[in-house]
Amino acid sequence: MSAVVLQAEGLCKRFGATVALEGAGLMLRAGEIHALMGQNGAGKSTLIKLLTGVETPDAGRILLDGRAIAPVTTLEAQRAGISTVYQEVNLCPNLSVAENLYAGRYPRRRWTGLIDHAQVREGARQLLAQLHLELDVERPLGSYPVAVQQMVAIARALGVSARVLILDEPTSSLDQHEVGELFTLMRRLRERGMAILFVTHFLEQVYAVSDRITVLRNGAVVGEFAAAELTQSALVTAMVGREMSLTAASEARGVVADDVPEVAQLQGLGRRGALFPVDLVIRGGEVLGLGGLLGSGRTELARLLFGLDRADCGQVSVAGESIQLRHPADAIANGFALCPEERKTEGIIAGLSVRENIVLALQARAGWWHALSRERQQALARELVGQLGIKVADIETAVETLSGGNQQKVVLARWLATKPRLLILDEPTRGIDVGARQEIMTQILGLARRGMAVLFISAELEELTRLCDRIAVLRDRRKVGELPGGSEARQVLELIAGET
Repeated sequence: MSAVVLQAEGLCKRFGATVALEGAGLMLRAGEIHALMGQNGAGKSTLIKLLTGVETPDAGRILLDGRAIAPVTTLEAQRAGISTVYQEVNLCPNLSVAENLYAGRYPRRRWTGLIDHAQVREGARQLLAQLHLELDVERPLGSYPVAVQQMVAIARALGVSARVLILDEPTSSLDQHEVGELFTLMRRLRERGMAILFVTHFLEQVYAVSDRITVLRNGAVVGEFAAAELTQSALVTAMVGREMSLTAASEARGVVADDVPEVAQLQGLGRRGALFPVDLVIRGGEVLGLGGLLGSGRTELARLLFGLDRADCGQVSVAGESIQLRHPADAIANGFALCPEERKTEGIIAGLSVRENIVLALQARAGWWHALSRERQQALARELVGQLGIKVADIETAVETLSGGNQQKVVLARWLATKPRLLILDEPTRGIDVGARQEIMTQILGLARRGMAVLFISAELEELTRLCDRIAVLRDRRKVGELPGGSEARQVLELIAGET
């Protein structure tokens, strides 16, 4: 076996009353890709934060090449040889691609000490070439889509002489082709002897590139397994602690008749440069899927429907009456709710508690002059925390300390508190583990059975075909067709690819 590069032993971490890690360990070897698996709240993010100096362990130790290290900042970890790309892109959108790649380590001119911008640009091009990515390195990073920003974040991590590369959900914003390119790069780095820790919720990706798998559950290590010897069902069982059917959601999906009353109707709704005119009917009690590749117009449609962007053509009707959506307040007043794709930047309010995040939309709709009593806020928050299975010891806990999956549930709880007629979910299972994904799907089906209309946006074709009563497909910012519930993923893919 290859040499051990990084070893963590007995790591413990508490956040108040919440036990995030209890005696966790990990061993990474040179020239291997090691997957770290577990449900949201299992302790994966906390373990990564301890390895990278974001948090300090309460107990335990970390060894790098056999020597104990105790990084207290990400810079210290980086200098020691641990480089990380986190799930959420954490770069500076106002800076250029090249500036983001070299921020904090700009090359300087010998005599003046000024930044050598020519070297920055050339070095940036060479880094991106390793990912087979051709970009204008002088263009602001924020002008590129999230998928490209993620690739730039990975290139930045590679620019540091790392012994260990930690990839925390690096594929969550990438399409299939980009994922393939990333995997090619990961295999190339493995051949060079780098130790790679790969965190993902996509089971097929784990088996596509991983050599070994460590599973966390409830802050503790369940076991370490050779990927070739662990079946997918056994992996899921290890993660959730019980056997779970991956197809349970599809068994519960119903069929909504054409004569069911419409909740909303879109007629020629569009916006120049974002979305060509779209016609769409959304009915009560159905889960309407919205499929398509990145950049197809899915999120743009959600933003128009929620008033985040203003349409310049078409109209939206509710109960047969045309409405104006000039601002999210208009959408909320008409019973619309949106759980955005980027929960960190557009969903949660990080500095507020779970309770405050949950009651936010309901309080805004009531108006600040009709303040909700503390007792009502607490009762509502506790009810929704229990209903959605949000893992938190106290509703006064800051939402930023929760795992990604539990943060997503808090955003969902916020809108359920308003009892909407239309719930728009933009990639609600992105970055969510198998167990939490199943729970969210079950919640969505329950809401639809109670008469709510759900617009479900996902890049995962299997999710669309399993969960939705109807699927509308977008391609190149146009609606190209609809499919009934129960259609095969192949049929959706054919519409996306323009093969039908």
